[in-house]
Amino acid sequence: MDLDYLQALTGGLAEEETGLAAYRHIWVVAEHREGKLLRVTRELLGRSRELAERLGARVEVALLGEKVEALAEELVRFGADRIHLAEHPLLATYTAETYTKVLAALVQEKKPEILLLGATINGNDLAPRLAQRLATGLTTDCVAVDIDESERLLLSTRPIHGGALLATMACPQHRPQMATVRPGVLRAMPADPSREGAVERAEVSLDDGDLMVKPRRVMNEFPRPTDLQEAQVIVAGGRGLGTAEGFKLLEKLARVLNGSVAASRAAVEAGWASRDRQVGITGNFVRPRVYFACGISGSIQHLMGMRGSRYIVAVNSNPDAAIFKFADYGIAGDLYQVIPALTDELKAAGVGSLT
Repeated sequence: MDLDYLQALTGGLAEEETGLAAYRHIWVVAEHREGKLLRVTRELLGRSRELAERLGARVEVALLGEKVEALAEELVRFGADRIHLAEHPLLATYTAETYTKVLAALVQEKKPEILLLGATINGNDLAPRLAQRLATGLTTDCVAVDIDESERLLLSTRPIHGGALLATMACPQHRPQMATVRPGVLRAMPADPSREGAVERAEVSLDDGDLMVKPRRVMNEFPRPTDLQEAQVIVAGGRGLGTAEGFKLLEKLARVLNGSVAASRAAVEAGWASRDRQVGITGNFVRPRVYFACGISGSIQHLMGMRGSRYIVAVNSNPDAAIFKFADYGIAGDLYQVIPALTDELKAAGVGSLT
């Protein structure tokens, strides 16, 4: 084993010698369904825009699919400077083999220093395959991403030990630095119709031999527990409900407000609500306009999942509950009396939503 190899393993070689200096700019892999961008793509663009300004870099997007060029304009409005457009009939439906092959070739040619994907079903399938093909590191299921500007390092934070701790990872010796980020944890920037960006068409070389599995049809009826991430009003219940019956009260309030019902981890583990309803560091991250926290104590694990809410309304029988420190409005009282009364008042007032 020679000295150069040992130095490379320990980070001893200069950046120029290891080739890291050739990598620049932040890339987002766009995800879309039925001609529409997923919200997580807009969220990634918003955060990438902030990080790119600190690095003096561009925000670029890899857009794969068939007849998806129309999405390029929307991507620019939400923060992209350049779109790398890869269109081909075999990219019309996501398959791991085709997307990995095309993206790996693009990244190897263009050399972005950071590559971000949504921690979605497709993103979680694609990212590790891509990282292996590119011989780089990957941090998955992140709840925050930041930058060490002096070293141009991506700092990716993810929960560990069942959400009890948060760990921040970095990849100093390999490029691109890769991470998948949970939907809902980042804030999308408002669309700016005046923004301008460039579109570059990528050459795509694919044939049927690249497909190990051929998709037959898309199951649109597949359950989508994403309404929490889109909801403008969420009524959430916790251990303080005492029983699964309490969620019936929350459902009535949610119906009046055209909202969705959610739960804390404690309520889910008690069997009062399904896992897809869970909000918190081990569940969904949400950003509604109004978040009702009913019988929820206010643990940091739960707060991490709903801290992006515009307004927080807490209802708890314990006036010293931690949730009141974070709530915009608080009601200390028996929720079995407060929630029905609140529901009746809103219904009588003809309030159809709080949006």
